[in-house]
Amino acid sequence: MTTQRIINFMAPARVAAVLSLLLVFGSIVSLSVKGLVLGLDFTGGTQIEVGYDRDVDLEAVRSELKSAGFDNPTVVYFGAQDDILIRLQAQPEAGMDEQIVSVLSQNGDNVSLRRLEYVGPQVGEELRDEGGLGILAALLVVMLYVSVRFQYKFAIGAVVALVHDVIITLGIFSFLAIEFDLTVLAAVLAVIGYSLNDTIIVFDRIRENFRLLRVGDAVEIINESLTQTLIRTLFTSLTTLLVLFALFIFGGELIHNFATALIIGIVVGTYSSIYVAANILLLLSIARKDLVPSEKPEEEFDGLP
Repeated sequence: MTTQRIINFMAPARVAAVLSLLLVFGSIVSLSVKGLVLGLDFTGGTQIEVGYDRDVDLEAVRSELKSAGFDNPTVVYFGAQDDILIRLQAQPEAGMDEQIVSVLSQNGDNVSLRRLEYVGPQVGEELRDEGGLGILAALLVVMLYVSVRFQYKFAIGAVVALVHDVIITLGIFSFLAIEFDLTVLAAVLAVIGYSLNDTIIVFDRIRENFRLLRVGDAVEIINESLTQTLIRTLFTSLTTLLVLFALFIFGGELIHNFATALIIGIVVGTYSSIYVAANILLLLSIARKDLVPSEKPEEEFDGLP
C-alpha cells in the first residue's frame, strides 16, 4: 500500500504572505488613484437597441458613432449579429434616436429603432450602494457561519481570504480599466461563494486531521490536509475555468467582463484557500486544543481496582 507524499505547502508561507500584501496594497492604490470604470448601470445614461437587415461589424458601428460626435459609445451584439445594443453615457435629447438611426443608415443600411431607454444616475447610485452592502452582508454572514461551524480563528481566516479575493479582483479591474457593471458585481458575489466553498472544504479537513492525528505540529497537519484536498481543488477549479474560458471567448461582449471577473476570482480564490486562509491559522497559533475538547479527569472509584 503506497503512502501519499505530503507536499510542504507552508514552506513558502512568508513569500506568499508578502505577495498577497503587495497585491492587496497595489489594488488599494489603484482603486484610490484610478478608481473603477463604472458602467452605464452605475453612472446613468442612454441605452438604444437598433436592428439591421444584415450582419454588421461592431467596430464599424462604433466608428460611425464616434465620427458623429458620440463620445465613448459601448456597442455590443444583442442576441444576433444584426441586433445591436448601444450605450451612451449621456441623457437622451430630443431627436437623438432619429440622429443615431440616420448616422447608422448613411451607408445605405436599413436600420430600425427597437428600443430607447434612460438609466438615471440616482438609480445607478442606488445599485452601487446596495451592491456594496450586499458584499459587506455576505462577509458578515460568512464570519458568523464559520465561527459557529468551526472556531473563531477559522472565521478570521475565511473572512481575510474573502476580503483578499474581492480587493484583488477589483484592483485588477481598476488597473486594467475594465468596465465595472452589474454583471461584474454579480461575478464578485459569485467569487465570494466559490472561494468560501473552497476554503470550507480545506478547513473541514484541517479540523478533522487535528482531531484524528495525534502526532505532528500545526504546520504538518495543515500540509497533510492541503495535500489531501489538492486533487479535489484542482479538478473543481480547472473544470470551472474551462467553462468560463468558453464564455469568455464565445459568449459575446455582453458577458465578457462577467467571465473575466470570475476567471480572476477563481484563480485568486484557489490561491487564497491555500496560502491566505491557512496562513492566517498559523499566524493565530491554531492548535489541537482549539478543536479537541479537553479530556475529563478519570473518576476515582474507591474500593475498585
